[in-house]
Amino acid sequence: MNMPRTLLVAALAVSQILGWGTTYEMPAVFGRAIASDLGLANETAFAGLTVMMLVMAFLGPWTGRMIARHGASKVLAMGSVLMATGLAMLALSSGIVTYAIAWLILGAGGSFALTVPAFAAVVEREGHNSRRAIGILMIFTGLSSAVCWPLLTLAGEAFGWRGALFAAAAAQLVLALPIHLSLGRIAITRSAEDLAADAREPLEMSRRMATLAFLLIALSTSLASLMTFGLSPQLLHILELSGATPALALQLGSLRAVFGIAARAFDLVLGKRSSPVTTGLAGMAMLTGSTLLLIFSSGTPSSLLMFTALYGFGSGVTTLARATLPLAFFSASRFARQSARLALPQNLANATAPVLMTAVIDRAGIDAGLVLATLFAATGFAAILALAVIAKRGQVGSPLSPLAGENGKSKD
Repeated sequence: MNMPRTLLVAALAVSQILGWGTTYEMPAVFGRAIASDLGLANETAFAGLTVMMLVMAFLGPWTGRMIARHGASKVLAMGSVLMATGLAMLALSSGIVTYAIAWLILGAGGSFALTVPAFAAVVEREGHNSRRAIGILMIFTGLSSAVCWPLLTLAGEAFGWRGALFAAAAAQLVLALPIHLSLGRIAITRSAEDLAADAREPLEMSRRMATLAFLLIALSTSLASLMTFGLSPQLLHILELSGATPALALQLGSLRAVFGIAARAFDLVLGKRSSPVTTGLAGMAMLTGSTLLLIFSSGTPSSLLMFTALYGFGSGVTTLARATLPLAFFSASRFARQSARLALPQNLANATAPVLMTAVIDRAGIDAGLVLATLFAATGFAAILALAVIAKRGQVGSPLSPLAGENGKSKD
């Protein structure tokens, strides 16, 4: 990447690490302390995350319209202000009412400042060639907990959880807000051909076929979220129920994040030899295989390691596919609105998954949970396979085709 592209990705990486790390990842550090101080049950404190994801889901379509009207930079800046307000409100909360209001504000801030607007900012400047930059950005975003957990812990030890949240709110105003306001000044030189390609549809689809493609993308990405957001919070428990010692489960759980980041990096190395459709198929196949392996294996350390590798790689590349699939079927000029519309079912799945999977595992057993997760992944694989058929029928020979490799040649 040239210097402006590097600046763009670096700036957004900082704001996304800060945004996710101080909101969605924050309760892992302060959740129980907040619950104790406010007289809340632990599950009530952690329900703030569900509130945040639900608000992000329902504001998704409106966020897309705001990006189309005002541009991603201004929307991201508004998100920074809202997140700072929500964090300050959280620091000042004295009971369930103010605590809930804080998470409602954080949900609005997340809708404007996390993921979809950040990717839209990339697509505004990179157009249909945004996949590599989005992939790099996602690798850095995956480090949000690794960066912010130690910083929040140090701030909590020095100032308490309220002081740490005030510091996080200040960081939103001092770091994230100027970064977002500066994005409009990052100019990336692009050819007239590239600009024309941004408005050109990558496939020749009827309105009915385009609607079907959108619904299949929504189905596949939501099912992937149901599986990964459902299993990840239970991963250590699942590994122990499957035969791992607590120490081994912790080691394998730590490796899962490493595998996920490595998978995204590997997909970037493949570059034009891969595509969102093939990436999605590979990811869903690995997710399906991971739970099937755990169901039928004997729980040996080697089989548990293989499960963790398949699950980690599968979740990593599926997350990347979830972000870039809209570019494979719709023009870059429509990316923000389509991605924001997709945020509604995806974030609903994100909010529902932990509760659903926990209830199934606790009440029906580990095997029932794994079977349900397998069904989610296998159905998602079938949905992406249907998308591959649509892509074949659309315009296989086009250089922008979702199944095209280098030089615009179709990949079998």
